[in-house]
Amino acid sequence: MTDRQLSDAEARRLIREDLGSTLIVEAAAGTGKTTELVARIVAVLCEGKARLEQIVAVTFTEKAAGEMKLRLRTGIEKARTDKDISPEGRLRLDAALAQLEAARIGTIHALCGDLLRERPIEANVDPLFEVGSEDEAERLFDQAFDTWFQGVLADPPEGARRMLRRRPRGREAVGPRKLLRDAAYSLVNHRDFSAAWRRAPVDRRASIDQVVTDLRRLGAYAGRTDKPESFLAQCLRKIERFCEELGRREAAMLPRERDYDGLEAELREVARWKEWRWQGSGQWFGPGLPRQDVLSVRRAVKERLDRTLEALEADLAVCLQGELSPLAAAYEELKARACRLDFLDLLLKARDLVRSSRAVRAELQGRFTHIFVDEFQDTDPLQAELLLLLSADSPDETDWTAVRPVPGKLFLVGDPKQSIYRFRRADVALYQKTKDRLRDQGARVLHLTTSFRSAPSLQQAINAAFAPVMQGGLEGGQAEYVPLEPFRPDPEGRPTLIALPVPRPYSDWGALTDWKVSESTPEAVGAFIDWLIRKSGWKVTEREKPTAELPLAARHICILFKRFQAFREDVTRAYVRALEARRIPHVLVGGKSFHAREEVIAIRNALTAMEWPDDELSVFATLRGPFFALTDDVLLAYRSGVGPLHPLRRAAAENAAVTENLAPVTAALELLGRLHMGRNRRPIADSIARLLEATRAHAGLAIWPTGEQALANVLRVMDLARRFEGSGATSFRSFVDRLQQDAERGEAAEAPVVEEGTEGVRIMTVHRAKGLEFPVVILADPAAPATHTNPSRYVDPERNLWVEPIAGCAPPELVEHRDEVLRRDQEEAVRLTYVAATRARDLLVVPAVGDKDGKDEGNWLDVLSPVIFPRAMDRRRPKPAPGCPKFGGDSVLDRPAKAEGDPFTSVAPGMHAPKVGTHTAVWWDPHLLELDKEQDAGLRQQRILQADAGESASNAGERAHAEWQARRKKVLDEGARPALVVRTPTEISAQASAAAAAARRERAALVDKVSSSEMGGGWERTGRFKLLSPEEVARDEAAAEALGVGFAKTEAARHSRPTGTRFGTLVHAALAEVDFGADDGQIARIAAAQGRLLGALPEEVSAAAAAVRDALSHPLMIRAAASDARGECRREVPIMMRMPEGTMLEGVVDLVFREQDPRGAIWTVVDFKSDAELQGRRAKYAAQIKLYVDAVAEATGERARGLVLAV
Repeated sequence: MTDRQLSDAEARRLIREDLGSTLIVEAAAGTGKTTELVARIVAVLCEGKARLEQIVAVTFTEKAAGEMKLRLRTGIEKARTDKDISPEGRLRLDAALAQLEAARIGTIHALCGDLLRERPIEANVDPLFEVGSEDEAERLFDQAFDTWFQGVLADPPEGARRMLRRRPRGREAVGPRKLLRDAAYSLVNHRDFSAAWRRAPVDRRASIDQVVTDLRRLGAYAGRTDKPESFLAQCLRKIERFCEELGRREAAMLPRERDYDGLEAELREVARWKEWRWQGSGQWFGPGLPRQDVLSVRRAVKERLDRTLEALEADLAVCLQGELSPLAAAYEELKARACRLDFLDLLLKARDLVRSSRAVRAELQGRFTHIFVDEFQDTDPLQAELLLLLSADSPDETDWTAVRPVPGKLFLVGDPKQSIYRFRRADVALYQKTKDRLRDQGARVLHLTTSFRSAPSLQQAINAAFAPVMQGGLEGGQAEYVPLEPFRPDPEGRPTLIALPVPRPYSDWGALTDWKVSESTPEAVGAFIDWLIRKSGWKVTEREKPTAELPLAARHICILFKRFQAFREDVTRAYVRALEARRIPHVLVGGKSFHAREEVIAIRNALTAMEWPDDELSVFATLRGPFFALTDDVLLAYRSGVGPLHPLRRAAAENAAVTENLAPVTAALELLGRLHMGRNRRPIADSIARLLEATRAHAGLAIWPTGEQALANVLRVMDLARRFEGSGATSFRSFVDRLQQDAERGEAAEAPVVEEGTEGVRIMTVHRAKGLEFPVVILADPAAPATHTNPSRYVDPERNLWVEPIAGCAPPELVEHRDEVLRRDQEEAVRLTYVAATRARDLLVVPAVGDKDGKDEGNWLDVLSPVIFPRAMDRRRPKPAPGCPKFGGDSVLDRPAKAEGDPFTSVAPGMHAPKVGTHTAVWWDPHLLELDKEQDAGLRQQRILQADAGESASNAGERAHAEWQARRKKVLDEGARPALVVRTPTEISAQASAAAAAARRERAALVDKVSSSEMGGGWERTGRFKLLSPEEVARDEAAAEALGVGFAKTEAARHSRPTGTRFGTLVHAALAEVDFGADDGQIARIAAAQGRLLGALPEEVSAAAAAVRDALSHPLMIRAAASDARGECRREVPIMMRMPEGTMLEGVVDLVFREQDPRGAIWTVVDFKSDAELQGRRAKYAAQIKLYVDAVAEATGERARGLVLAV
């Protein structure tokens, strides 16, 4: 296909030929914007508009700069050989080729560094300055912060004092020191926004006093309930206890005033109580008090509490900004002493240099005749200001917003739909405003829409998903969508869009939960990748060879994440384990799990043991770890027989306790001792190298499942040590401390081992993948939220204001613009998903839950739901999917019986037409995935270590291992199968009740008819008759009467007494202990004693005593007392009976006593029930006590009858 056939051919022609105009090119994903930028540079050089030294080309990354240089060389070489080129043009290109290495093609930071080195005096920087790495910058900042913090502890100002009273809680526990440090570092990184935050007036003391008063009034409702066990009552009781404890503390503090700092911190924790969400049930909370009225009062109190805390935290944020601001000056001073500039310094000082000096501005404007900017949507205000000032047609203009560029000098390429770096100051609104200003001054805006990357059907899906949600806007917060146009043909015989069902999305209680989705997705992704590369037989194309079809391999696949960490845990770890278990090579690009890797932990433990030999735990961890791999029994034998594990304690060779088995421990300790003694006499990296060499760690790490990455990480620790020493720090201890601090923060990324062509599945974030493409893209972590609940940042460039939460507190301006900021956050989340989806060439895989309906639930992949979910009427009508195995009928692997969804409404696996778009989407069958794959690294490593030329020994070993595995599996299976299944009567009757609904579709239950004469007055069991199973009983409540179970109740008042499990347990316990002839005082003491054991409330104890008193006066209990006098009565009797199907019945009978009637001896089995009403439960209780009756009859060989007594 030629340019004339492209839909955007005219725009591409103008890029190459209209060299006298300022152009802004909006290039969609995969449209070849870098190719067009290089083509324009070649055209400028060929036409003699500029020489290469007069051109500045700015890229977003150093890698992109290197790639652009290579493309430019290729473009120049190709243009030189063009038969239509003029001799003058060929000479110009020859000259450009010779100057290529000196070309200013690089990042904006590289350009700024060059300008500062050229004019250090005018820029007011040290001529010998060096650009410090992020690690160096943080080290210098930490030094400044430590000094500041020590001074603050001596006399803390208001904000720091309030922060220091906060206590870390939960799994994301972060102490106040780290919160202050991170807040200060964030402010330092935005020090160019000098505007102070506005402090809104707030009466802190009065606000806290009012909240405490509200809480006390609310807690008082706890005493007005007649349902103390209800969830609502428990919530109010907790509030009441908090207020009571606060009152006691403050009374003890008198005459000192209220501790407002501590109380503010406590109220912050109170507001986070989960009990605020507890609603309770029923119409009444207490006598004459509707539950809804109490809920309304609680809701109002909670809203006032939240508003108060929001105002107090906004006030605290402003305090902290003012108190932390001196750190910027201290940080600047330390950088000046070290002769270092950080990345923000490069931008600030270069901008100031160009803006403040007319002579410099004029010289640079004259020197640079053409400026090319790639990824312009990712430039921040500082970068945009500098570039536009350099492009101005007059050196007199200092306001970059009023600059008029020289026609043809400025060429900007970008895609606002891919603006995803707001956290780095790059806002799509800035792009839109800059574009509008330049267009007003004569710039032309062109669009590149023909995408050479994605398959046409995949482009259709992307257009259908994002066109409705990218509508632009008056405020410029969202990009306007430009549809992708097709270029290449669709692959034949296989899908391009696959919905990968989450196999186990349900919790144990049948709800679709995000944490179960997150837990189940990694295994599905790993199993699907395994099928792709080993069983699918599919072929894909690469950008370098777009016409050549290659067998799909691991290096063609990329797993993209929105985030790498959630709740301080590594999100990628489960995915990596799934790949490792299947022996799929992979490369984690930019992961933050460096310090969580086993090899890095081992190095850190070893360095700690070398620095502190008295730290026996670190010494033990080092000896037990992968470098020495000493076993527990050997270390224990040494510790108990020889002495402590101390590297400096010499164990004499002639010591009889040092046996041959313990010699490796002695050698290891001696090595650590030598390294300790010489640690400060040699470079830190040399000490690490000596440890690795002595333990032969390189060979050991190389055979790990991820040996390449493990080796790279260990070598990176050595590199960190060299850089640490290179920055001026030489203390071994300070390096160990630095490693520990980085581990706590999770700062370092894993060592990069990826190169072009490296085999392995790529694992990276969307931000890392920007600008890249892969044949297969799998979007991971589907439960990741699209945005945070709280606003991220508010920026007002005109006021020079940057506002963001610090130390968990949102400043007033951020609170006021909350809705606007959250909208911007959501708009950027949509663009992030767009970037992720457009990385795919041939196949896009989106995890989904087949039982959901595809509605937006706030997760980052929800924007793609309309293009993968079919319409409701078509969910069960799929078509065969080409190139895929035969699918089943359910897209959920495990669905509990009480699940929200059902297989009759779930999306069926197969090919579907989605809700929107003309493409098709294939839903995979999770039943075809080989899930729960266990790692089997040991056998593979054994084969690597063992040389066997004839392979006879290795084959025999494999056969022996396989036989052992079979025997082991058989033993485990037999051991896992219970020899005896024990169930209680309650469980059996409950299961029977649950099965009743399903039984409607089965045959009717067959219940034996028993005559009234056989039942002895309607409730005795007088003969042997066919026993009905609990399942048959539960199918018809009439079985209660047929089984001969009687029901009776005492005269106890049940309407207003307490209910619940604890009350029932209390009544049963008292009836089990009380004497049949006990008086009221004895009954009350027994109930009180049992109540103390159960933690019962006073009203529950008195109601239980009344229930027991009424029960003892019942005629049935009087008969039981008579039997007890004869020694024929038993209480709380444990029973066991084997059921016909082999199940062992186990339970406890409340009461059983023996009597005589005309037919002989008969046992009466009594089951106490404290329910307020037995209506609707008779069949269940009858089935339960029938089992007790059968057990007693079986055990005694005599007749038995049952009775349920409601007490």
